Amino acid sequence: MLIDSLLIAWSVSANAQQNKITESHKTSGYAPVNGIKMYYEIYGKGDIPLVLIHGGGSTIESSFSNLIPLLSGKIIAVELQAHGRTNDRNAPETFEQDAMDVAGLLKHLNIEKANVLGFSNGGTTTLQLAIKYPKLLNKIVVISGTYKREGMITGFFDGMEQATIDNMPEALKTAYLKVNPSQDGLINMFNKDKSRMINFKDYQDDDLKNIKAPALIMVADHDVVTPEHTIKISKFIQNAQLAILPGTHGSFIGEVCSAKEGDKATAITASLIDEFLKD
Repeated sequence: MLIDSLLIAWSVSANAQQNKITESHKTSGYAPVNGIKMYYEIYGKGDIPLVLIHGGGSTIESSFSNLIPLLSGKIIAVELQAHGRTNDRNAPETFEQDAMDVAGLLKHLNIEKANVLGFSNGGTTTLQLAIKYPKLLNKIVVISGTYKREGMITGFFDGMEQATIDNMPEALKTAYLKVNPSQDGLINMFNKDKSRMINFKDYQDDDLKNIKAPALIMVADHDVVTPEHTIKISKFIQNAQLAILPGTHGSFIGEVCSAKEGDKATAITASLIDEFLKD
């Protein structure tokens, strides 16, 4: 299945370039959702939109600026609590709250059914959406997401406990400050994300087994989420496809910390996603 999909991806990557979404197609706004003003951007047209949920410490641009132009159809990219242009609330950030906020945004936009793609922490939020809000979802794409603490590489949580703002990648700091020039806001986002991960509680296996939405589960072979854990996710979700691609965390979607100029991996990924969502 993966080999067939990759062949398809190579053959249609040129078409993705021809159909690419540009800045001229973008609209943006803020939605009053659960006590915050949630920032979102809309690109393109289509019946069932694809909602993009960024990774931890990220913005729409840092996670998806290289991927969005290669995708087809209608795209809704969001920024979660305390990230980028979305303000904070006087409460911890959790994956459960993030899922509730995305569901609230869809309600605000009068969207009854959506596809959802989440990267990294956004992938974990996407799983939470599929568990808690199944009627909202058509299909899901989970990229480098986890549902149990054991899914992260050895030492991840020990490192997270000791992490400071100095450990945050400079590319992510720059991306945040570009859209929200507040050093205090940057530090607050870092602390909220750190606490979200440290306090993360495992989802249950049965939670995944009850997911009905067709799923594309993706990970890199040298990711921060292990391939073994990703395989387990794909086996528990009853209607799931699996893709393990070469690279590191975020490299095959062109995420800002791992993007390489001239790399064709992002075009391949976009084609795989488009093929999965088109039916």
